[in-house]
Amino acid sequence: MIVALSVITCLGLMTLSVAVRNRRSTPPVVQQFGNDVAGFADRVVSLPADGIGAGANSLAQLLNTYDENQKLKQQVDQMAQDKVRLQTAEQENKELRQEAKLNKSLSDYQSLTASVIARTPSSWQSQLIIGKGSANGVKKNMPVLAGKGLIGRVVEVNQTNSKVELISDDNENANRFAIQVTSKKGETVNGIVTGYDADKNVLEMGQITTKTKLENGDQVATSGLGGVTPKGLYVGKVVGITNDDYGHASKVAIRPAGKLGSVNIVTVAAKNQAGDE
Repeated sequence: MIVALSVITCLGLMTLSVAVRNRRSTPPVVQQFGNDVAGFADRVVSLPADGIGAGANSLAQLLNTYDENQKLKQQVDQMAQDKVRLQTAEQENKELRQEAKLNKSLSDYQSLTASVIARTPSSWQSQLIIGKGSANGVKKNMPVLAGKGLIGRVVEVNQTNSKVELISDDNENANRFAIQVTSKKGETVNGIVTGYDADKNVLEMGQITTKTKLENGDQVATSGLGGVTPKGLYVGKVVGITNDDYGHASKVAIRPAGKLGSVNIVTVAAKNQAGDE
């Protein structure tokens, strides 16, 4: 009986509770309090958890951005290196093509192409070292050309390299280059290279004894006088004339055809025996 009464009482209370809940628009005060406490606890726990998750996500994105930035920097550096190598290769290719054209024009000479391996700042305008020597057939006093004209001659020969004295060497002890100017009328004026203006890239021809009139644009070549440098090698053209009190040329400014300031490839020319005859 007690059990039966207890079961009936519980069922009645449950039925009453459901009926009351269905009729009320809000839960009981106790339930409201419990719900509010549970919601507040959930916010307290979820807020730092969400913050930690967002911070971890931001840090991961920052690390990914840093890695991508480093990779991009490496790519930029690699592109810069590739660009420099490409420009160097293009410049060397251009100079080699020029030397190839120059070699074709040297019909009376056997030509040997060589690379410049050393050039010190203290002797920049006076000499350079090329990577060919006696083992390659280079001999002393052979003319050296670059670009379109003469730039110097061999003054010292080793087994694997040689020293070249440039036409721009203005040292008083240097063996001067003997040159001649051919006028528009076909007349020639002999002289020697006495100086070089690096800023203007102009050779100076002095010790002129003739009274022949010269003009800008006249062609300049080696004269062969002195027996050191062969005759007929192109040097450049006249770009300025200084006259004396009598109107005769005393100094002649010449724009060299060969590259004197920046040269990486040169041609060493040896006179053919047929040309010597």
